[in-house]
Amino acid sequence: MTGLARFTAVALMTAAMGPLSLLTIDVSASEPIELAQADTIRAIEVRGAQRVDPGTVRSYMVIQEGDPFDPRRIDRSLKSLFATGLFADISLRREGTTLVVNIVENPIINRIAIEGNFELDTETLEAELSLRPRVIYTRTKVQDDVKRLLTIYRQSGLFAASVDPKIIQLEQNRVDLVFEITEGVETKIGSIRFIGNREFSDGRLREVIQTRESTWWRFFTTDDVYDPDRMNLDRELLRRFYLTNGYADFKVNTAVAELTPNKESFFLTFAVDEGERYQFGDVEVEARLKDLENDDLKSAIEVETGDWYDAEEVEKTIDRLTELVGTLGYAFVDIRPRINRDRESKSINVKYVVNEGPRVFVERINISGNIRTLDKVIRREFRLVEGDAFNASKLRRSKTRIQNLGFFEKLDIEQLPGSAPDKTVINVNVEEKPTGQITLGAGFSSSVGILGDIGLRETNFLGRGQDLSLKLQIAAEASQVDLSFTEPYFLGRELSAGFDIYRSTRDLQDTSSFDLERTGFRLRSGYRITENLSESWRYSFRLTDIKDVDSDASTLVQAQEGKETLSEIGHTIAYDRRDAKINTTDGYAFRLNTDLAGFGGSLRHLRNTATAGYFYPLADQWVISTKAKAGYIIGLGDDVALAERYFLGGEDVRGFETSGIGPRDLATDDALGSEWMYSGSVSLSFPTGLPEELGVGAHIFTDIGSSGSLTPTNATTADEDSLRMGVGAGISWTSPFGPLGVDFAYPVLSEDFDKEEFVRINFGTRF
Repeated sequence: MTGLARFTAVALMTAAMGPLSLLTIDVSASEPIELAQADTIRAIEVRGAQRVDPGTVRSYMVIQEGDPFDPRRIDRSLKSLFATGLFADISLRREGTTLVVNIVENPIINRIAIEGNFELDTETLEAELSLRPRVIYTRTKVQDDVKRLLTIYRQSGLFAASVDPKIIQLEQNRVDLVFEITEGVETKIGSIRFIGNREFSDGRLREVIQTRESTWWRFFTTDDVYDPDRMNLDRELLRRFYLTNGYADFKVNTAVAELTPNKESFFLTFAVDEGERYQFGDVEVEARLKDLENDDLKSAIEVETGDWYDAEEVEKTIDRLTELVGTLGYAFVDIRPRINRDRESKSINVKYVVNEGPRVFVERINISGNIRTLDKVIRREFRLVEGDAFNASKLRRSKTRIQNLGFFEKLDIEQLPGSAPDKTVINVNVEEKPTGQITLGAGFSSSVGILGDIGLRETNFLGRGQDLSLKLQIAAEASQVDLSFTEPYFLGRELSAGFDIYRSTRDLQDTSSFDLERTGFRLRSGYRITENLSESWRYSFRLTDIKDVDSDASTLVQAQEGKETLSEIGHTIAYDRRDAKINTTDGYAFRLNTDLAGFGGSLRHLRNTATAGYFYPLADQWVISTKAKAGYIIGLGDDVALAERYFLGGEDVRGFETSGIGPRDLATDDALGSEWMYSGSVSLSFPTGLPEELGVGAHIFTDIGSSGSLTPTNATTADEDSLRMGVGAGISWTSPFGPLGVDFAYPVLSEDFDKEEFVRINFGTRF
């Protein structure tokens, strides 16, 4: 062997056998070839395979036939095989020039069963499992599924729940997998405490957050069950509450949930830092768009220097500015508020800077998740359409409009990049909820006595967003059946149209000595002029029957006995800036109704009725409200019919019975109605100290009103247009079963012939 051959042999042996091979390197030229062949894998034998083909096993391995016995590559092959999840056990060993792979295959799942679950249904739990029948069983996947099941139980408030997976061996390497569940008791909220709050009490802050302490009456809600996701929402709700009340430095330092040793309840503790309360300082607008003046935009600012700072009002101002700038012809705008906080004066100066925004257009709006609701029902609520300039304010308003439909449990709107830098795609995902309603009711009213009602309503009829309802009410002194239908987008336009068919009866023997029966229909349509201003038109045809007139009734009532037909066109203009339609706390509203009768029928008159309301929050949960109503009706060639006149009292002016104010026949004590009326009310509502979620409120009020003018009259008619006034207090309850109210009123100013009422009760239940 030459020197070069000897050196090469040494190098090969060193690489194959390690440093010790240098001690045995002095061999003939044929010896290194034989040694190299002995350390080469001549064959890979797979043992224990049942379902998996041996070739498949070898394909997962890093080392192959012809490769040297490299411990590192053998180790990598072992890990690669385990990573497949196909095998419960694997071993690799050398037998001469053969690499033997012993495998134990994971079994196949034959069936999965869940036992011991009572609070959560099996379908809900199975949906969380990653394992399925005919899938390979692995310990890792079983443990992952156990964690998923425990997560579901913890979200449902069952933190004491435990899941024990059991395996039942079957033939042919199959197993049945059983999850045995011990649910334990529901983990409620034992107490909620706040640390660091000075301006607001613990009780007030408990009303702000969604989580509730567990009490006996909370059997309709799960808000008293611990949920970590809800606790994160509570942090955000606290932040929003303080920011809307001027505390711009507020923060939640910590939010801790402590589980009691018996795992039956949680104690929640929120550590907060309120900071100082700020007022608005200088509020300005700086327009940086060509030909746009600052004065053109000042009308969008509704706060004044000295008002308490409100972060929500800042967002509303941005929306108003965006809409106003858009109406002035600027499609691409970017409005950013510059907040300058002056800690010494405790004021915040706000400057709204209006810049030209990026030129981005809506390329496409994708809607998914709607199974029953038609795409067009969702799409028509968008303030943006495909091809429009993208506007974040209009997108937020679109989301609000879709939510207000009441058709969806969940709504997610996501903005994604489009096919080009100047294009964007909007994805809308919804989760529908039932929209049909069946209501049964029973109650008592001071106006009609004991009552019961049943109602059927579908607010998303055939998935088209149409509203169809049928309501039947039967009371001691009144009954009514009403069929209504509304198409919110008539002829594909933002124009609502609908009809009502009704029949009603009223027993007015106690107030006016007759019974009133009405049968008719109404056609109506309406549209929005602006976001807050709306207009509507209607046509009504009605048959009115005054019957069962008492023989001792007023001659003016007896003269009205019989049937009359009404053919009437009506118009309504309404402006509404209230923050909510129910439980209003801020804003104002105005409505004017005009009805002209005489287009056929036997009745001819012109009626104008105006109502207005203003609501102002004095402090947190303290709201002062003023309401006013006025009406005037004149006959057109004929006297105004008895059934078309105004009857004042009851809910309009508390302290007086229904129809307790106005012209009256002193001889028979019958209310005769009037041709004009007005009423007003000033009320202060305030908290009762009870938890807000109970929906119990209190109020004090002063009501005024008057009613008069009657044609014709008789010798015993009393008609005084003097002011009437009632003062009092009351409580109201917005219960899960329906509204309830009790008012105690005392008439301060009245006439001798008025009918007074000291207690007025109104409530209805739903079950």
